[in-house]
Amino acid sequence: MDRVARETHRRFSAKVGAVTREAADILSIELTDPDGALLPPFTAGAHIEFHLGNNLIRQYSLCNSPAERHRYVVGVLEQKDGRGGSRAMHRLRTGDSVEITEPRNNFPLAGREANSHLLLAGGIGVTPMMAMLAELESRAADFRLHYCTRSPAHTAFNDRLRPLIEQGKVVVHHDGGEPARGLDIAATLAEPVPAQHVYICGPQGFIAAARASIGAWPPHAVHFEHFDAVPLTAEESAWDKVPFKVKIKRTGELIDVPSNCSVVRALRAHGIDIETSCEDGYCGTCITRYVEGEPVHRDTVLSQEERKSYVMVCRARSRSPILVLDA
Repeated sequence: MDRVARETHRRFSAKVGAVTREAADILSIELTDPDGALLPPFTAGAHIEFHLGNNLIRQYSLCNSPAERHRYVVGVLEQKDGRGGSRAMHRLRTGDSVEITEPRNNFPLAGREANSHLLLAGGIGVTPMMAMLAELESRAADFRLHYCTRSPAHTAFNDRLRPLIEQGKVVVHHDGGEPARGLDIAATLAEPVPAQHVYICGPQGFIAAARASIGAWPPHAVHFEHFDAVPLTAEESAWDKVPFKVKIKRTGELIDVPSNCSVVRALRAHGIDIETSCEDGYCGTCITRYVEGEPVHRDTVLSQEERKSYVMVCRARSRSPILVLDA
């Protein structure tokens, strides 16, 4: 089948090393090169993509130090009501072979423009921040992490965090399942600090509470990582009713994208293969280059600069009658 041109990252086999119970329903899974070679480098906040068979593709954040080239470590929460990816990951055992991609980073740390860093993590949202903590420590940077969990039993990476907790650099909040008893997000984000950057990752309710509290912060200083879909606004949803066409540059084929049909579904109906995972605009698997047209971007991954050249075809629509994909 044809494949639309998209930003691809090399896929390769890795070997499962240690599998460690970190907290209730949370495992950390170590990956190494089968021949002991160094793995491709990554930066704090990056994730890798797992190809688990039967078209099951999932992304998990790297939670070890970027200085560790001999291994990758991911943290995985088993979601009982999920679509099967986390259950497949929890079945991995030491010595298993898995296919992964090179790391990609949609959630990088700020550079010298940041004098300090404030990190807010909800539940499994702490995983990318574990790599951030290692990087910030190596920089001798000023930072603080607020880590919100249900209970001590649901708090992952205790051994790694304990020294930072004792130093006051990490504060853990247990809410017993009632968010109002945990971190006061509105108060924490009420006053922006000059040259401070904020990083927020967690479940949708956690993200929504943070978004409702950042109005006074400059947009460039606030960074989000999503683990599930962000609800569309009424204006964004209205574009579902607007049909358009997609043109494949290489062949000139014009494909109708009807109302209430995604670009992915329309392309697949014409034998054009698109790899997807979330199909809700937050994972980055389906990022595709376009060369003409005006997309309606409805994802939470692409930067404003990236949106000038790329589109996430699982959720995007088009303002222009024709959107030309580079294929």
